[in-house]
Amino acid sequence: MTSTSHPRDLRTELESLTTEAFRPELADIDRLPTLDIARLMNGEDATVAGAVAARLPQIAAAIDAVAERMARRGRLVYAGAGTAGRLGILDASECPPTFNTDPSRVVGLIAGGPDAVVTSVEGAEDSRDLARADLNTLALTPDDTVVGISASGRTPYAIGAVEHARARGCLTIGLACNPGSPLAAAADHGIEIVVGPELLTGSTRLKSGTAQKLVLNMLSTITMIRLGKTYGNLMVDVRASNDKLRARSHRIVALATGAGDKEIEEALTATDGEVKNAILTILAEVDGPTAARLLEESGGHLRAALASVG
Repeated sequence: MTSTSHPRDLRTELESLTTEAFRPELADIDRLPTLDIARLMNGEDATVAGAVAARLPQIAAAIDAVAERMARRGRLVYAGAGTAGRLGILDASECPPTFNTDPSRVVGLIAGGPDAVVTSVEGAEDSRDLARADLNTLALTPDDTVVGISASGRTPYAIGAVEHARARGCLTIGLACNPGSPLAAAADHGIEIVVGPELLTGSTRLKSGTAQKLVLNMLSTITMIRLGKTYGNLMVDVRASNDKLRARSHRIVALATGAGDKEIEEALTATDGEVKNAILTILAEVDGPTAARLLEESGGHLRAALASVG
């Protein structure tokens, strides 16, 4: 159902939100020197990490639930409108090159479709039906996780996505920046990062956007750590798709093994450039096919594969 709120009702609702609050002490900000405005903005940004820290237990619980499902081949799906949707797409798009995930494993949906990444699509965020239609194209299963993202916590598209996913038995997370939000209430895991009023009234691409980016970084990165996509703090599942990443792959193998350049290049050649496999061939002194088999048997966890060979 598309939202049909009266404009006056919507204005009243927005005025009650922390993220929309007007700050009279900043009413003359446009008269300040540029450096003073930059200092003010930087000071505002410095408060965001603390707001995230206050919700770390909820974030960690959500991550453990996501990792459990992704270990069963479930997917992580972000759904939002405007800035929130763009941040979800950004996080999803960075998982394949960083963790060598299939692009279908972490997905970003934005109200209004791909065009909305660069252009505002009128009315798209107000439609729960649109969220349901977008999710139906994914054929959700109970092993999937859907994360609704909305600074206000009231965006119909994000709420509709969470409600639809929960009805399908999926794990749901509601990420908002206002307390007592409908989005958090609709989800299995509600995460509300309360950053307070913005420097520019209602411009939630600022502190709210930064808070959402920090939480999404945690959701995807720590989930991938739990799934064995790293070895220590090394990105051993990185996909070497360009010269920079090929150089990074070489360096990661060097840091993990201490081997010389020649041995590293031979290992990467023997494993078709797979960093994790190359490390295993060096540390366990096995050939490429054996490394691949050991990793498959250990569910892709390098530490477990190393432990299996003593």
